Amino acid sequence: MTVPPTRRERKKAATREKIAVAALRLFLERGYDAVGIREVAAEADVAVTTLFSHFASKEALVFERDDDFEQRLTRAVTDRAPGEPLIPALRREVRELVRHCTADSAAPVWRMVDATPALRAYEESMRLRHAQSLASAIAADRDLSRSATASRTIARFVIDAYSLAREAHSPDAALDEIFPMIEAAWAATGPVGGAAFRG
Repeated sequence: MTVPPTRRERKKAATREKIAVAALRLFLERGYDAVGIREVAAEADVAVTTLFSHFASKEALVFERDDDFEQRLTRAVTDRAPGEPLIPALRREVRELVRHCTADSAAPVWRMVDATPALRAYEESMRLRHAQSLASAIAADRDLSRSATASRTIARFVIDAYSLAREAHSPDAALDEIFPMIEAAWAATGPVGGAAFRG
């Protein structure tokens, strides 16, 4: 059973959202490099220390859903139904993430990211971190019974699938083309110790 958030948690989430919305509005209006942290804090009506208690860096303000995306990917592994194959569960989650990131409202943000070296570098480090978290979740699942190398490889493929689909003219068509290749790679890895294939 899901425990509802406390009043303190709701207040914290609302403050975080207010900061992220203010930052994005300023960045899109004036350009990412032209806006300072103090200006974002003033726009959100919070102290700079409060801003940094929610976001570790200026770049993180743009990727406000970073932690949520990472958790959703790992939960696609850990929370799937008993006996549910891994790759379809990951495909379903990646499709939802891609749809979120290819909505019309997201287009100006991605144009800003593509035009800003600091944001491109941050996104690359974020994707590597997501891949590591996903690999750890796969490797830790005893039912999947794959080596650390196989887990890391499949995780990288899945994260790359997200990036390729997000940039594609037809994201759904791209995922339909990519995921059978991931499925084949997963099947080719084989369970550790020669156990029957269950993933």
